[in-house]
Amino acid sequence: MDIAGVFWGDGEKLDLLQMSVRALSMFFIALVLIRLGGMRIFGKRSAFDTIIIIMLGAILARGVIGASPFWSTVAASATMVLVNRLVAWLCAANDTVNDVIKGKHLLLCENGQIHWDNMKVASLSKSDLMESLRLETKQDSLEKIEKAYMETNGRISFLLKKTI
Repeated sequence: MDIAGVFWGDGEKLDLLQMSVRALSMFFIALVLIRLGGMRIFGKRSAFDTIIIIMLGAILARGVIGASPFWSTVAASATMVLVNRLVAWLCAANDTVNDVIKGKHLLLCENGQIHWDNMKVASLSKSDLMESLRLETKQDSLEKIEKAYMETNGRISFLLKKTI
């Protein structure tokens, strides 16, 4: 067996050393891909970004364990990062594409009045809303809240009423 075969292996019958070398290599490849993809992949945490993260992990893992050819998994992962960048660019350039891909925020509460239809759409209870209120604003009442939104990343944001 040649030196590459000793350290790299072939197919799914990899020993400890071969899988470790592949994992180390894939770590650095993943790091480069994520840096090329930009911090947006991890910063926004939209449903689209989460899908990219999950798929990237699943694809890269196949190359580590030998379930798919190593360089094919790297190419597929690079394609996912490229798709992420392309869609992010399209979303930035066109509001309609942005709304389709990422969704729109949802008004949950306005001037202390809860919008129950939107709460139902967001699958939220009043206790969920109140928990987020306490965590985000350190308030325990909706009296000081002008508006509350379910954002596209799943977080609830609160706009406080202006004080004179």
